[in-house]
Amino acid sequence: MKLKLLCFWGLFLLLCSCVENKTIYYCGSEQNEVYQLLKSEGFKLIIFDSPEVMIENATNGSGAVIVCDTYPMCPLEITQETYKLAQQKKIRLYLEYPDKLPDLCVEKETFHASLERGVITSDKLMNLEPMDIIGVNDCYTRVVKVNDPLIVLARVAGFDQAEYGIEDVESYPLLCEKDNILVAFTKLSNFRTGRYEPLGAWQSVWKYIISFVTNDSDFTFSTEWPSDVRPTYSREQSLPADAGKDMISRGLEWFFNGRFFIDPSWKKLQLERQGDGLMPVARALPADSKVGNGSMGILEGHASNIYYDGEQDFRYWLRADVQGEVAFALAAGGKSLNNSTYEEVSKNLMEYVLKKSAFRAGKRIDPSSPVYGLIGWSDTHPYVFYADDNARLVLGLIGASAFMDYDRWNKEIIENILANFRLSNVNGFFGNGGRLEEPQILEKGWQYYAKRPELVNPHPHFESWMWACYLWLYDKTGYQPLLEKAEKAIRLTMENYPEGWKWTNGIQQERARMILPLAWLVRVQDTSEHREWLDQVVSRLLENQQISGAIREELGNSSTGTFGKAKSNKDYGVTEAPLISHNGDPVADMLYTSNFAFFSLNEAARATGNTQYQEAVEKLSDFLIRIQVKSDRYAHLDGAWYRAFDYNRWDYWASNADHGWGAWSTLTGWIQSWIIGTQVLIEDDTSFWDKTKGVSMKPHMDEVIQTMFGN
Repeated sequence: MKLKLLCFWGLFLLLCSCVENKTIYYCGSEQNEVYQLLKSEGFKLIIFDSPEVMIENATNGSGAVIVCDTYPMCPLEITQETYKLAQQKKIRLYLEYPDKLPDLCVEKETFHASLERGVITSDKLMNLEPMDIIGVNDCYTRVVKVNDPLIVLARVAGFDQAEYGIEDVESYPLLCEKDNILVAFTKLSNFRTGRYEPLGAWQSVWKYIISFVTNDSDFTFSTEWPSDVRPTYSREQSLPADAGKDMISRGLEWFFNGRFFIDPSWKKLQLERQGDGLMPVARALPADSKVGNGSMGILEGHASNIYYDGEQDFRYWLRADVQGEVAFALAAGGKSLNNSTYEEVSKNLMEYVLKKSAFRAGKRIDPSSPVYGLIGWSDTHPYVFYADDNARLVLGLIGASAFMDYDRWNKEIIENILANFRLSNVNGFFGNGGRLEEPQILEKGWQYYAKRPELVNPHPHFESWMWACYLWLYDKTGYQPLLEKAEKAIRLTMENYPEGWKWTNGIQQERARMILPLAWLVRVQDTSEHREWLDQVVSRLLENQQISGAIREELGNSSTGTFGKAKSNKDYGVTEAPLISHNGDPVADMLYTSNFAFFSLNEAARATGNTQYQEAVEKLSDFLIRIQVKSDRYAHLDGAWYRAFDYNRWDYWASNADHGWGAWSTLTGWIQSWIIGTQVLIEDDTSFWDKTKGVSMKPHMDEVIQTMFGN
């Protein structure tokens, strides 16, 4: 009998303990994401409007949470008496963003972060180690000195670890334990609205906080970690039969839902925000802004800057390449989905970039000028020419023309390819950095550049896709100099592979860019040597392809790289930069590598019939379908691809060091259009080469050659 009573009493105490642990006193808005999180986990929340009343009513030894609903404008006010009472009652309290605290000198001014990220500085947080990095977007934090903080805010270099430490940088405590109270000096409860990443790390942070508050070290989450921006599919999820078509549809609607097409009603605002083009970044347009029809062009996309309210900066710059690339995606998607609106907007973009804008104006439309046929880099810099930008623009125009059976701009396409052709030197290279400028060309004449004997620039990112254009136009016209110059440039580049190759943000992007001209060289000259060149590059690229289909980024030899990893904390965020710090970091890049590899690998597979290449294309397609952004909250993000993806975490995470194109940037041209366009080709079981086979260039070729070369 006594044993039964003891067992009953023990069970009763255990149940009481469980009930007590599942009860939390809460002060703050019921809209706060921590409130929602605790409710979803089954906690009983006793709600109060003021910290003072809550602490007075809380039982001794209970758990309590005080969040700040006025972040970032007004810190939380909590009296010294209330704080002391919480200590006396041994309340396990979490509070955030306090105005002041007893025995601590909290400065009046709040620090507003720019390049800073969270850094773990304790081994107490589950699954997180000291120097692990977490993102706290647009962080405002109270400035205070404390001993042994759990998390600090600091400007540090690294992928997911502060590899240079924090000793040489200013750091600001974000979370500390003081007098049996957890104090956050920023709003850690803003994790969902503020889109804090990586999701798994933030789940660990809050696991620690809730374990502390409930005095339950065994606490684990039973529900999925909440996020308003997620991959469309998990790593293991079975894809629907129409997943590819759905990816295309959502990707195309993103152009419109994002309001990237300029409308006359906000053209003035666009020009103001574009400025001189050096920092054309600003908040998103109002939600009721009109969407243009392509006749005034399309913006670049999103910058990587995310605000505390979850909104994200837009890039208001107008670039020529983007117009042609989006025209291709719309034309391809319009045909695939039987949507005439997409085709109409595609035609408007083509007319805009070739006729109605500053990109092709002035001397660039004067047949007697050495810059005739060239298309300027941007609305603010029409006098700057990149061969690669012209190549992607013109390939987009070719693709759009083919899908719509539309030959209006065929002559202008030839003029642009030959304008680049005659400025490239005897070896087929355009220039170091891939850039020439109008004043110098006008001064020296195109013949000067054509005769440069010394230039060899094995830098595929800047050079190689124009060689692909030469090969494509040769195939349509039989103009032999195009083949000869392309083959010579490709040969010299392959002779320098791999040690002599220059690279921009990583060596993988150079391999990805080189595949296209190699594949098309096989199309026009199918020799064993040309196939060996192609396989040499493709095989090395695919060494980094994962089971998921992701292609891992890789840094090249530092002596030949333009933008390598940050070499110190102070170097973080000041130049272009890779997404990784070390080879092996599990990151795919959709801006520089995966997007172009997707398109080029499909061309290589179709040119050679190589089953390994085809399998790689299918795996990459599967990966890109899965990681397309899904968001019910942000229509301007749903259907996009971010630049970065961590395929181990299955989350949007990487080093955000690039000062212009960080981890969470989008791009209507480079990223979105080549992914969509390639998926359409895959759905149609074809290649760009085959799809554009019937584009008629020969009727214009002799006239353009006579105009540009006089023979």
